[in-house]
Amino acid sequence: MAREYSADHARAFGKVAVLMGGRSAEREISLQSGAAICQALQRCGVDAEALDVDSAILRTLLDGGFSRAFIALHGRGEEDGVMQGLLEAIGMPYTGSGVLGSALSMDKLRSKQLWQSVGLSTPAFVSATEEVMLKDAVAQLGLPLIVKPMREGSSLGMSKVSRREALVDAWRQARRLDCQVLIEQWIEGVEYTAAILGDKVLPLIRIETAREFYDYAAKYQDDGTRFLCPCGLSPDDEKRLQQWAAQAFAVLDCRGWGRVDVIRDRQGRDWLIEANTVPGMTDHSLVPMAARVAGISFDDLVWEILGSSLADEAG
Repeated sequence: MAREYSADHARAFGKVAVLMGGRSAEREISLQSGAAICQALQRCGVDAEALDVDSAILRTLLDGGFSRAFIALHGRGEEDGVMQGLLEAIGMPYTGSGVLGSALSMDKLRSKQLWQSVGLSTPAFVSATEEVMLKDAVAQLGLPLIVKPMREGSSLGMSKVSRREALVDAWRQARRLDCQVLIEQWIEGVEYTAAILGDKVLPLIRIETAREFYDYAAKYQDDGTRFLCPCGLSPDDEKRLQQWAAQAFAVLDCRGWGRVDVIRDRQGRDWLIEANTVPGMTDHSLVPMAARVAGISFDDLVWEILGSSLADEAG
């Protein structure tokens, strides 16, 4: 049992809707996250109920006696400001970032444009909504490239392109998931992720995979993927990278909790890749992993995230 879970503290939350599932391409991961969160809240004495989000969710929330929502939804149409806007409209407090931060973080193009505007490094890129726009991408960015749907998570639809003739197929694969496609300069280096909890940045995790990049299979299927925490950086270097990630998170108007992914290239320069406002939350996910190293149990982590909805309600 985690610390300070009194019945009075649990009752202060009221009845909590754990929103999960939905209709995005990340539905299955969201169901796993939501189930783990709901079980943790119930262990802490919170009156929590898991809701698989469907077209009747508004009526379910209004009729179900819920006081607040813990958002465990992943993917476009779920964590990109749509659900946050619905909750704002009915005056229901919720966990995590607001409408703007959620929308900006899901949109890789706007995230990068905002980071560039304040001098934060992110790989060079072009956007391509039509196939004819691909002809100048290699000339502008060189090879290799990484091709991504503009507004998807979990590396869905992403491809590394090392040959010019493979670009069209990679673009078409991404285009199946989003009409907007991002083509980005490939950065060779080491990937780190910074988990953010309130005003804290948790210990960094270094990600190592034998695959070409940290794709969907590396995240969820490949047992050979390694997650190193402590990450191996010097304390000063880790602190600087944590502060940088926190700045990137704040620039996107994100709050509460989330994750920022960074690549350090072979010359030691850091590049922002993306921010995630509702990361995976199974007991094998990255945010809980970093929390454990910081001495925060899974139940404590979930309790603290839910607690941020009380602060937002008071504000």
